[in-house]
Amino acid sequence: MDLGLSERRAVVTGGTKGIGLAVVKELLAEGARVAFCARDAEDVKRVADELGEAAHGSVADVTDAPAIDRFIATATEQLGGIDILVNNAGAAHPGNFESLSDADWQNDLDVKLFSQIRCTRAALPQLRLSVAPRVININAVYAKYPDPGFFATTVIRAACLNLTKVLAQQYGPVGILVNSVNIGFVITPQWQNIRAKRAPETPEEKFLADLAQEEVPLGRFGLPDEVSGVVAFLAGSRASYVTGAMIDVAGGMGKYV
Repeated sequence: MDLGLSERRAVVTGGTKGIGLAVVKELLAEGARVAFCARDAEDVKRVADELGEAAHGSVADVTDAPAIDRFIATATEQLGGIDILVNNAGAAHPGNFESLSDADWQNDLDVKLFSQIRCTRAALPQLRLSVAPRVININAVYAKYPDPGFFATTVIRAACLNLTKVLAQQYGPVGILVNSVNIGFVITPQWQNIRAKRAPETPEEKFLADLAQEEVPLGRFGLPDEVSGVVAFLAGSRASYVTGAMIDVAGGMGKYV
């Protein structure tokens, strides 16, 4: 199926690892040109060298508002405009209500909610000029499936879903489509940090397998490219009547309707 992504211009935050890297590769494979960012300069250089001229890497911290503005401006210059914005940057911060500090909450707000707000706002002038603009926010099923062990994620991702919905309503009349892809348990580097905090004595394979058996009807963790395929579909021409949608890519995880 041709998704109509050839020569489209895409921006991906958090694009050097996990889901973000899978999204970058998926869009490139569909013929898009991509600008991506991450905080670590070595990671950015490594991925840019690996992917070649169609991918442009920048060092940017999405919790830093001026850095976001610089990144979007650079991406616009490199690509000649922006058609697609994938707000992927984020990290799970496990902890319950009593264990989370104000600093933990502020960091989660910045890396999750405010990064989506600021990146979308910065890209909006270019998206208005696109013939088929798309914003795709990577969120989590915990937004609708509260878990006290991921207390900040549960609260803040719920706000991210509302942001997605209201952006879709406001900008639908000018043709900007805004959707959310809500992940469950997907194999990414952040799970190493979660295991280190929750069960450092448990081997990683057993830790992940036990979690999947408890929470995921399919009984396994997902792979990053199982998420990136859905992102590419939403970015493409076949999703031209889809906006304000919340699509779970979570193996059935999430006890809600």
